[in-house]
Amino acid sequence: MFTDAAWAEWEPLIEATRPQGKTPPKELRRTISAIFWRHRNGAKWRSIPAELGPWWRAAQLFLRWAQQGVWERLLDLVQRRGVALGMTFLDGTTIRAHHKAAGAEKRGPTARGRDEREALGRSRGGYGTKACVIADGRGRAIAFALAPGQAHELPLAPGLLGGLPDVPGWVVGDRGLASDALRKRIWDMGARPAIPPKRTDAPVACPKWIYVNRRLVENLWARPKEWRAVATRYEKTARSFLGVLCLAATADWLKL
Repeated sequence: MFTDAAWAEWEPLIEATRPQGKTPPKELRRTISAIFWRHRNGAKWRSIPAELGPWWRAAQLFLRWAQQGVWERLLDLVQRRGVALGMTFLDGTTIRAHHKAAGAEKRGPTARGRDEREALGRSRGGYGTKACVIADGRGRAIAFALAPGQAHELPLAPGLLGGLPDVPGWVVGDRGLASDALRKRIWDMGARPAIPPKRTDAPVACPKWIYVNRRLVENLWARPKEWRAVATRYEKTARSFLGVLCLAATADWLKL
């Protein structure tokens, strides 16, 4: 359960972002606690302890709010406390999917089309999802983007950059993002890239005193992955898994 101090921080954020229906959710504090318990432990919804309320209530609330973008709005709202844009970091990671993550509604002619839509695919690491994050200068997540596990993270970078609240000073990325087109995109937006070239590319400027700070985004991934539902994807839909990422990132902002 949330402590009184923790709930005092979370309640106004949730009230500001949740759907305002005619009937407010019942026992909201206990239900949100159940959602946290499930995602931190990576357990089945039915395994939620009885003292946290009916498991189906937590499951319904999480899934419905994920479809309505509530968890993403929650992450956006908490960032009003101040985003540090002296540097921003782009980074991706491959997250293995549990076999139960497969089986979302097809809604299309092929299973491959469904997997593309739900950001699931097979890479050398196995069946999973490519998750990319853009983080601020303090190593806090600003936004996420998802793709199938075999996809490259480079095509996701422009969309993440386009969602920034302001122009950063530097955009830092690893060699996987080495691209003249991306560097030009960064220069055109008024920022400076710090992305080292590939070994086969011509040399480009990448100040070491800037690039060494990339450890902040590597540490960022380590914190949400303490949640078992982030380290392993259990959600069938991309929208639901994005909700898990945003919820974990919001907790990281609030240090819960």
